[in-house]
Amino acid sequence: WALHLKNVTVTLSGQYKCSFATYPYGTKAAKIQLIVKAEEEQHYLKKVWLNQTLEIPCLEDTTSENLSTYPLKWLVGDNGRKEELVTKEPSCPAVYRNSSAVYGQRVHLALNNTLQIFPIKITDDGRVFSCHVVYHPERVRKSSTTVRVYGK
Repeated sequence: WALHLKNVTVTLSGQYKCSFATYPYGTKAAKIQLIVKAEEEQHYLKKVWLNQTLEIPCLEDTTSENLSTYPLKWLVGDNGRKEELVTKEPSCPAVYRNSSAVYGQRVHLALNNTLQIFPIKITDDGRVFSCHVVYHPERVRKSSTTVRVYGK
């Protein structure tokens, strides 16, 4: 027996109780606490020195989920437009979009789907790198990181 919920929203969060009568044992009941999280994008700020390596985790607040089982992509945004840098499908090698004159061979997808950029240039200052993880056909978790580049 199962309860099927459609068009799930945050308002459906709460405690649900299922009870039914059995013979000869009497009424049986079970409770479950449902927590519906709102889809939201996490925003971060990374500070890095000029000519150093920048490492940006895909989803910084995700420790228990294994991201390797979901498709993901890294994008970079500047002045309202976004450019795809790398995509990763489960059990497949990463696909780099090296058409970018700005990033070309400077990006690498490291362990745990961390984006590495080397060397960091002054033109990277203010850029927003975002990771999109498709963990359900209609659900995407996103994190974006704004980069601040400092010179010595």
